[in-house]
Amino acid sequence: MTTISVVTGANSGIGRATAIHLAAQGHTVYGTVRSLSKATKLLAMAADAGVQVHLVELDVASDESVKAGFAEILAATDGVVDVLVNNAGIGGNATAEECPSSVHLDVMNVNLCGAVRCLQEVLPGMRARGRGTIVNVTSVVGRIAALAQSPYVTSKWALEGLSEELAQEVAPFGVRVAIVEPGVTKSAIFAKNLEMPNLTGAYDAAYRRMFQMYAAGMAHATDPFEVGKVIHHAITTDQPKLRYAVSWAANELIDGRAAITDEQWVALGDVAADDDDAYYDGFLAAFGLDLRDAG
Repeated sequence: MTTISVVTGANSGIGRATAIHLAAQGHTVYGTVRSLSKATKLLAMAADAGVQVHLVELDVASDESVKAGFAEILAATDGVVDVLVNNAGIGGNATAEECPSSVHLDVMNVNLCGAVRCLQEVLPGMRARGRGTIVNVTSVVGRIAALAQSPYVTSKWALEGLSEELAQEVAPFGVRVAIVEPGVTKSAIFAKNLEMPNLTGAYDAAYRRMFQMYAAGMAHATDPFEVGKVIHHAITTDQPKLRYAVSWAANELIDGRAAITDEQWVALGDVAADDDDAYYDGFLAAFGLDLRDAG
């Protein structure tokens, strides 16, 4: 019996790679996209890989769109979804002081509420069958509060908390939850995430250091198919874990943050605004990552 998997945000990056990789492993894959007309690269890559990804137009930010999209999927699968990969997401740069609440809400609506909308559509069937897997793709910044990305960090921390709670809630029904935490991965999200509000001018150093981290990351960014492989492993392993870190810097950042005190974390941010070298030295000492290494 084939495994029926739904991957949200399948039009680019991790979602596209995951949809294609799962299809190559024999899954029947439904990939959700906001616009069918913009899915030409996904279809071309799937064809090149010799697989099929069934496209469903769906916007995770909309209750109505999610319900309509999953009604289409469930009608095609006799009501069965074995795996849901909640991947759809957007970025968001801003310091907490300079980020309007409306931006926090917009990012949260996609990154958190979008996942909630989708899991609510598949969980009744999974519970009834006594099996299923929900994979929530969070981020390394769901474990470490990166500078100047207040709406993105907040949404990913929220999704981490939701996932940890959900894992206990659904365990009695034979349903598993896996949290996949990518570091820097080759993805269009970075090209679309270049805003720097800096409304007050007070946070020049925070924005500069944030972009330097991503410059270093993009020089070493991981192929999104590596994330797809980890997601497939999380779905199929007979020794499941709750969390899977993957891609450039993920383990270093998560383990490094766990190894330092809260006071050391705050002190790293207290480096003088005109002394980036001191900040990069402190970052290297804490996490083993040289942010000056931008390729």
